[in-house]
Amino acid sequence: MANLQISPSTSSQFEPSIAVNWLNPSVMVVVAVDLRTGPAAIGLYKSIDAGTTWSTTILPIPTGFAGIESPHIDYLYPNSFVVAAHAFDADGLSGTIVTYISNDNASLFGPPVIVNQGFGQFVNDDQVIITTDKAGSSPFFGNIYAGYTHDYNTQFIPGNTIFFNRSQDGGSTYSGPILLSSVNEFEEFPGMAITLNGILVAGWITQPPGVSEFNTRTSLDGGTSFGVETRIAPVVVPPSPLPGYQFRCLTYPSMAGDISNAPATRGNVYAVWQDFRQGYSDIFLSVSENFGVDWGTPKPIADSPVGSQNFFPAITVSPSDGAVFVSYYTNRVNPPDLDVFLATSRDGGNTFTNTRITTTSFSVAGLTLFGDYIGNAVVPQIDRLVCVWTDTRTGTENIWFGDNQ
Repeated sequence: MANLQISPSTSSQFEPSIAVNWLNPSVMVVVAVDLRTGPAAIGLYKSIDAGTTWSTTILPIPTGFAGIESPHIDYLYPNSFVVAAHAFDADGLSGTIVTYISNDNASLFGPPVIVNQGFGQFVNDDQVIITTDKAGSSPFFGNIYAGYTHDYNTQFIPGNTIFFNRSQDGGSTYSGPILLSSVNEFEEFPGMAITLNGILVAGWITQPPGVSEFNTRTSLDGGTSFGVETRIAPVVVPPSPLPGYQFRCLTYPSMAGDISNAPATRGNVYAVWQDFRQGYSDIFLSVSENFGVDWGTPKPIADSPVGSQNFFPAITVSPSDGAVFVSYYTNRVNPPDLDVFLATSRDGGNTFTNTRITTTSFSVAGLTLFGDYIGNAVVPQIDRLVCVWTDTRTGTENIWFGDNQ
């Protein structure tokens, strides 16, 4: 479980996301917010030797924008990677969702494509995730799905909703946006999962001061339309910042589907989130065994000491055998310093084993923004789970890489 710094030490990087080429797992690509050139930009870190060494570059900021942030990446057969991010103008407004596509294993990326345009303080799109349909049994194989937070009237009476767009042509164009959540609620990041048969499940957590709960909507037709809301569970949203810390700690879902052919778990959908119902932030999981129609009783999976803080979970499921992996930050080792742990289940989420990924605890003292999420991906051929996170052991926020091997 060696740890490796993959971004430059001379500037701050945060909010990492990682994807692996399933056909050629020597190729791994990470994106993160990178401040080395001044304004917020998307740093791209690539390995062609399974994570041993990394090259670094910067994706161009879209014309007409002052910066770009909140990146997320996914892989698409055979050699494509899609990066989604939030571009903004000099006032930090007009948030616009864009994607970059590479069809040559991230050697070159095409110009940014607008998914949904922002307009001043009236339309500000942010907090995007990108999910590709890689299920070999799916009739919607190859679709690209973008889910994001759609902020509106940001300087008047602000609102947050969850929007969705899809691409059926490899990211060249996107359909018009679909409103998934209610305008009477307030949400942060969405989550999305694709099941064995291409069913798409999108979810979000409604925020205080209203009722907080984890809701989903399901698409049976490749993102053309969505059914009615289904509630997974009520949620007790942890305070932001967490007790004893200063950095923002948003509560949002992470979701994944089992597209393996493992008889006991194929088609399962998994949802994880941080929850304060026990008086501290813990990682909870719920499982649907019928493609998102019904959900099991939530349960904590971190096996962390009472009173510890565990947050920013990210889930992925192996397409080879259905193993479930959840990475997360925790202060269980040397509080208030942080570590990254991995919860692993090989029985469909019934039981989990927790292991430490970081080799050194690191301090976040004084940080008011630590980045809002963590990233992981699976190498299905060898059951390797690779993880990227923001780490301060050099004295600066940098992106580090580790695995479960």
